[in-house]
Amino acid sequence: MTGAVTGAGAGPLAGPLAGAGPLAGPLAGAGPLTGAGPATAAGPVPQGYDVLVLGEVLVEIHAETALRDAADGTPARVSFSGDALNAAAAAVAAGARTALLAVVGEDELSVPLLARAAELGVDVSHVRRSPRPNGAYLLCADTEGDREFVYWRTCSAGSTLSVEHVESWRELLTGTKALITSGITGALSPSSREAVLLAAKAVHEAGGHLSYDPNFRSRLTSRAEARTLLARIAPLTGLLKTSCPADALAMVDTDDPAEAAARYRALGARTVAVTAGADRLLLDDGTAAAYLPVPVNPDPVDATGAGDCFTGTATARLALGDGLADAVAYAMAAASLSVSGRGGTGRIPDFTDTAALVAAHREDILRAGRVTVRASWPSRGLPGRW
Repeated sequence: MTGAVTGAGAGPLAGPLAGAGPLAGPLAGAGPLTGAGPATAAGPVPQGYDVLVLGEVLVEIHAETALRDAADGTPARVSFSGDALNAAAAAVAAGARTALLAVVGEDELSVPLLARAAELGVDVSHVRRSPRPNGAYLLCADTEGDREFVYWRTCSAGSTLSVEHVESWRELLTGTKALITSGITGALSPSSREAVLLAAKAVHEAGGHLSYDPNFRSRLTSRAEARTLLARIAPLTGLLKTSCPADALAMVDTDDPAEAAARYRALGARTVAVTAGADRLLLDDGTAAAYLPVPVNPDPVDATGAGDCFTGTATARLALGDGLADAVAYAMAAASLSVSGRGGTGRIPDFTDTAALVAAHREDILRAGRVTVRASWPSRGLPGRW
């Protein structure tokens, strides 16, 4: 196993922590760790976007009972979600100027869908339309955060995503600091898969950062197809976020988080974050790996979208200039807070709440160990090409 897990005496999470902020480490006082607040608060908004999110937006129908117990008249509520919208909303909350790159339908639900995205602060001006219906899913959640899903995606508007759409967004992609996309987006259709690859290459070749979550869904794609996409996109990826054991077993044949991270890195991913249960995450940048404690939410309602919240927050904070250790700490805190809401965008925590939770758990992170973070960053300040 190459992804060795270190103890409390190796790596950069401690560093000069005494007084500089929640996770000063090797950051040299950058970003909110000096008390300046979100990086976007200072100066005018730069040209281009901090973060673009390429993917699918879904109509979300939240049932009040377990799906197997649903009966005529079971109450439900409509909202809007999908991994792309969840991650985009989290990026906005973390301070990043964020736009959604997606295809939505022309049915009546497209109006409130886009209105919800805009309400969350996401720029939807580049979203394309298709005469097909929007995808939807039905879910329920219990007090432990366990979930059940039923999806309706066949021939959806989102599945029409294609390289032609990506070409129309090329100027945006080559000008952004970071792109978020996922294996779900690539699994929607053959044209979506090629669109994901083209977008990832465009951002990578322009010197930007790519965050990718394999997010394997057995009802949407096969292991073989998902692994083929992973093999092609991993070498372009600055941050690969994944779950263990679910995704790790399907994608890299292991239920050990450290070994999973090592195998993802062997495919070419620069840094890997592996969620390993509700209370810990393994971070591996290739020089060291360590388990970090995730702040536990004492009153979970629904874990839908928590992983997307992690990815959106981490990517935003990297785009705004934070170091890897700090970006991941904020991401863990935001994901923990997010499970207090129902549905994928039920709670998108304010960055002030996220930062406060990180500060409260600073000592826990120090006790957990340190992670060595590479000091050589590309000119755009992101872990795209290390």
